[in-house]
Amino acid sequence: MHRNVSKYALIFLFLAASGLVFLLRNIHTVENWNCHTISALYQLQSKIQSSIIPVNLPTFYHNRTFCAHLGQKPSPEDELEERYLLDSVSWPGPPSTFTALRQTSDPVHSLFAILPTKGGKEWHVGDQLEVLVQMHDFQGRPKHYGGDFLLARLHSPELGAGVAGTVLDHKNGFYSALFPLLWVGSARVEITLVHSSEAVAVLRRLREERPDRVFFKSLFRLGFLSETTVCNMCLPPDQQPLCNYTDLYTGEPWYCYKPKMLSCDNRVNHAKGGYLKHLITNKEVLLFQSGVNIKVHIPALGLDRINVLPARKEVESSSRKPESINLEPSGYYYEDTWRPLSGVTRRQFNSSSAVTRCLKNKLIYMYGDSTIRQWFEYLTAFVPELKEFNLHSPKNVGPFMAVDSTHNILLKYRCHGPPIRFTTVTSSELRYISNELDGLPGGPNTVVALSIWAHFSTFPVEVYIRRLRHIRQALVRLLDRAPGTFIVIRSANLQALDQEVSLYNSDWYSLQLDKVLRAMFKGMNVLLVDAWQMSLAHHLPHALHPPPPIIKNMIDMFLSYICPEKKKSQL
Repeated sequence: MHRNVSKYALIFLFLAASGLVFLLRNIHTVENWNCHTISALYQLQSKIQSSIIPVNLPTFYHNRTFCAHLGQKPSPEDELEERYLLDSVSWPGPPSTFTALRQTSDPVHSLFAILPTKGGKEWHVGDQLEVLVQMHDFQGRPKHYGGDFLLARLHSPELGAGVAGTVLDHKNGFYSALFPLLWVGSARVEITLVHSSEAVAVLRRLREERPDRVFFKSLFRLGFLSETTVCNMCLPPDQQPLCNYTDLYTGEPWYCYKPKMLSCDNRVNHAKGGYLKHLITNKEVLLFQSGVNIKVHIPALGLDRINVLPARKEVESSSRKPESINLEPSGYYYEDTWRPLSGVTRRQFNSSSAVTRCLKNKLIYMYGDSTIRQWFEYLTAFVPELKEFNLHSPKNVGPFMAVDSTHNILLKYRCHGPPIRFTTVTSSELRYISNELDGLPGGPNTVVALSIWAHFSTFPVEVYIRRLRHIRQALVRLLDRAPGTFIVIRSANLQALDQEVSLYNSDWYSLQLDKVLRAMFKGMNVLLVDAWQMSLAHHLPHALHPPPPIIKNMIDMFLSYICPEKKKSQL
């Protein structure tokens, strides 16, 4: 018996090492194999996997141009737009590489002051509040250059009110934060240093030079034999042979290192491989310290709050018009309810019956990352009639589907194509959003909700521009053939940051992508749920997956777009 096992084991090892898989393809024809023989072969396969086919990470630095411009060559118009978009997200950097932490921005030594009104000492609804921020280093010395990443919020905890401010960098160590005054009563200013200019310079360098700092893997399997190799959007072709999984329709590139013994056709799944560590120096590590220089509030010089009076009578009728507010936010909270400043009137959908009335006879397709999956989960939990159909999909991965047969509602979620950092996605379920959109008939009963940003933070901005361009082209085709289709896009949002998260998913990366997204879909017949400002203006802590009160406000805005408030004449 043991002699036979050894004989077949040697045969299997020889064939596997030679890259031949004939035996595996025809395993059902091999006779006289008993359970002990098969067990021995499984054990041998395990040894082969561990000793012959290790998952080696590539040791190289990416060339930004190489990584950013893989795939189809952009047209001259696309290249012009790309240059414009890159210019729009350009960010001032420090004049030179820092030499010590003490020379970098320190939120504790920095300060802000509320500037007085032009017409006196009173503030009224409809006015604009201006705050001046001066940055200092850890030695208390004023900084003379810009590039710090600041967030500004005006809020009133007792009123459940909050609005995002607009920060202007004067590039000399001073910053202005501008707020519209939108409610009567107390309003408190909050200025937060997210990252120093020196930290932003490190983040920018990592994005351009090390997009491989999040790596991916795929499992290849045929019969008893399996191999795992590293995958990414851009892999150097000179290290080892590659499997090219570039999408045939969009030209979106994706590669895996070719298995040593299996074919590229034997790929089974896609998964996040992990995060590369030790990418910054010990000195640079000091730029990313929780409670020291990551998301720390800047103190006020004097009072940090004002009292807002009702609007002046002479301007009351026009004080809330968008033209009267510079750099107007998309909305604000009052009594913990989001109130948009333009466009649709926000309705509250506080009961499941209100939701089902809105979505009756609707087909809702949600595509993107886990932040749009959160909408799917909210709706299926809030509306009992929406029964989730078991597709036997992996948890948190999908695809997912829910049906309300009584009200004829179909709700679907599908993740976007790579890069995506989910645990494991089967190869057959790796779909690009643009291709999925091309398969939709569309129409007035079709709703498409998109959110795609969180998994692109480690790549050059050009990669994100290319992906959004393909989605935009697909949306144009969809709206051409079905003009009544509802398109809703969810923007990026703020999240909790520590040192590790900052290097891969910093809010600075998200802000850059969010600016690109807004610019690329501006002027199209699409609707935006402003998750960025909704997370910034709220009093709850930032989180990649915002807490239920914020999600509830997002869903109410989403449904308000689909089912706008009827005018009185229509009642």
